[in-house]
Amino acid sequence: MKNSSSKVKDFLKKNGMDPADINIDQVCRVFLEEMDKGLAGVKSSLAMLPTYIETEAEIPPNKPVIVMDAGGTNFRVATVVFADDGKPSIEDFKLFKMPGLTAKIGKAEFFNTMAGYMEHVVKKSDRVGFCFSYPIEMSASKDGRVLYFSKEIQAPEVEGQMVGENLNLAISRAGLGQKKKMVLLNDTVATLLAGRADPSRRSFDSYIGFVLGAGTNCSYIEQNNNITKAEDLDLTASQIVNVESGGFGKAPQGAIDKKFDKSLVNPGVNVFEKMISGAYFGPICLWTIRAAAKAKLFSAAAAEKLAVIKELSTKQTSDFMYNPQAGDSPLSAAIADADEQDCVTLYLLIDRMIERAAKLTAINLSSVALKSGKGKNPARPICIVAEGTTFYQLTSLRQRVEYYLKQYLVEKKNVFYQTINVDNATLIGAAIAGLTN
Repeated sequence: MKNSSSKVKDFLKKNGMDPADINIDQVCRVFLEEMDKGLAGVKSSLAMLPTYIETEAEIPPNKPVIVMDAGGTNFRVATVVFADDGKPSIEDFKLFKMPGLTAKIGKAEFFNTMAGYMEHVVKKSDRVGFCFSYPIEMSASKDGRVLYFSKEIQAPEVEGQMVGENLNLAISRAGLGQKKKMVLLNDTVATLLAGRADPSRRSFDSYIGFVLGAGTNCSYIEQNNNITKAEDLDLTASQIVNVESGGFGKAPQGAIDKKFDKSLVNPGVNVFEKMISGAYFGPICLWTIRAAAKAKLFSAAAAEKLAVIKELSTKQTSDFMYNPQAGDSPLSAAIADADEQDCVTLYLLIDRMIERAAKLTAINLSSVALKSGKGKNPARPICIVAEGTTFYQLTSLRQRVEYYLKQYLVEKKNVFYQTINVDNATLIGAAIAGLTN
């Protein structure tokens, strides 16, 4: 086993993929520099998008709001009502496929499809909280312009378009009634806002919204006087900023990362996301396994069986790590009759990839926490509202992220935090945004 471990580490180091070579403090400094540039409107890989959404307004009780969530693969529609005690109730829930997921789609069809998804709730409220989980440039009207699509969505005509404005036009074309007051927000912004509905009622110094599912991103609360690229802001107030951290372009990419990126439909876009998120983690592991097989880390028999695997999802990768010998993963099938050494090598290879993902995730969260300037009092920590199947379900990832956060953010930087999970965070956060903005 010691020999396998050395071989795996040497192979990853040679390809620039070994987590041991990532210096958290150094990469955090670069991340923070990119954040500052983004807030100033200087060229940066972090968009640092102002949302114009504040966090202080009271949530009105017993008032329904339509909520929509355009995620990586699914499109969810419902209504939400908050009771007198602040407890949210989700009703009229329906699940659809994200337009443009399986084939290229035009502008009219994109918005007409969304309007059709709203038909069963369109008359229940004049307000809509729309969680749109793609990069959008927000305006003071709370509408947003699509910057570009990630997660393999194919809708190029929609890029540059105002979402709420075009959706209202589609509602009108479909004869579904008067236009709605729409508040656009990103999934991390919605997740952040959902922290306000946490039943524990704990006092937090600030909030971070974090998503690590099919994609990854962060949002946090920033003082307006630091957002120098935006005009006419109340400099005494604050607002949520959407970091678009999946776009971080100065992460320590390895040779395999770069080859993998070039194979995708959007090379050069969201390269950080492609190193850690659920849409890409399984595939980048498969590319790494293939490269390791070519480098003769496996026996000839095992390498031949591993080469047959054409696709590998993040869930299948996680299943293998949870139960290497008997899982449903194609990796388990490939090494079923192999020598124990091959199984150990495969396990250690993916284990190092998970370690790398955890370290990079901790860099993302640590940088945003430091930028907020909050969390110095352990009795009033920063609340990290975390969402996403990859964060919670990829074997051992969350525990490792917490390890690096404690080691760096708490022990080295004296910034305190608590991670919480809120059920249906994006829908609840979208409802809060729609009702309070």
